Amino acid sequence: MAGILAWFWNERFWLPHNVTWADLKNTEEATFPQAEDLYLAFPLAFCIFMVRLLFERFVAKPCAIALHIQANGPQIAQPNAILEKVFTAITKHPDEKRLEGLSKQLDWDVRSIQRWFRQRRNQEKPSTLTRFCESMWRFSFYLYVFTYGVRFLKKTPWLWNTRHCWYNYPYQPLTADLHYYYILELSFYWSLMFSQFTDIKRKDFGIMFLHHLVSIFLITFSYVNNMARVGTLVLCLHDSADALLEAAKMANYAKFQKMCDLLFVMFAMVFITTRLGIFPLWVLNTTLFESWEIVGPYPSWWVFNLLLLLIQGLNCFWSYLIVKIACKAISKGKVSKDDRSDIESSSDEEDSEHSGKSSHTATTTNGTSGTNGYLLTGPCSADD
Repeated sequence: MAGILAWFWNERFWLPHNVTWADLKNTEEATFPQAEDLYLAFPLAFCIFMVRLLFERFVAKPCAIALHIQANGPQIAQPNAILEKVFTAITKHPDEKRLEGLSKQLDWDVRSIQRWFRQRRNQEKPSTLTRFCESMWRFSFYLYVFTYGVRFLKKTPWLWNTRHCWYNYPYQPLTADLHYYYILELSFYWSLMFSQFTDIKRKDFGIMFLHHLVSIFLITFSYVNNMARVGTLVLCLHDSADALLEAAKMANYAKFQKMCDLLFVMFAMVFITTRLGIFPLWVLNTTLFESWEIVGPYPSWWVFNLLLLLIQGLNCFWSYLIVKIACKAISKGKVSKDDRSDIESSSDEEDSEHSGKSSHTATTTNGTSGTNGYLLTGPCSADD
């Protein structure tokens, strides 16, 4: 075990040339990031999850009820042992041949069987009230953490000149505000990792799992090798659009159509501007070129930049889906479904009838931002 730990914490991987872990030990004059600080994120992640439960019950739910958002879920399929066995053990989407066989076996017409499977799939969907509460929690957290990040960063020199991210690196002291910001963000992402398995099941579960995993690894990685200054720029930039998305979803659930459309347009503009413009031209520029010039590359530098490029790849993917939604909205006046993030696996996309002529005009929205978002339709739809 000692050999494995020594290999993992090899200074020649983590730190620039001629720098050792001993050089970054805390002293009376300065405090530096320590790997053991990150253990604090686990109990804090649990606390954030508990705060979320309390918030959704005692704050978000009363707000939803005041906005006349209904708690009732979708229509319940009538009990049928044969169809239930097919649904749970064989398929949730029977093909035309199986539908005809079930029709003969039960003496039901095919459309009735299709309707039963559609209702049974929708049974597992959460109510609009549940979706609203989840979005309100995320909106509140994203708004708080983004506001905190802006207030913290506007007092730092590296916001105005990114070369300060690398001057005197890695001997940059850790301030209390920076430590709090980093641990809070890391704790929140850990809470998302845990809650993703208990929350609404979504179509892009794998992509969001990868996003959370990369985010946690990136935050942890940049803290350990004291790239926290540029890390705060990455965090704040990526938090900028999330609150707008959650606000748009809340307006959608409350059936405030015009407000929903406006917020979605604002979200799309901020998201694309920050993720496809500012992030590569500002953040990637300093991590790839300014750091090379001032500090020089070393093994963990390459890993850090590869992670940032992976994040940028996800940003491009989500931006493409947002533009796709916008183009549909312009050309048709309404988008059939959200192609971006957190569309439920049992969404109304599944409601298209699996017969010879399948149609798909239903819409459904829910979720989190693309950061996690069960987005909006047309860009927002009141059909949800």
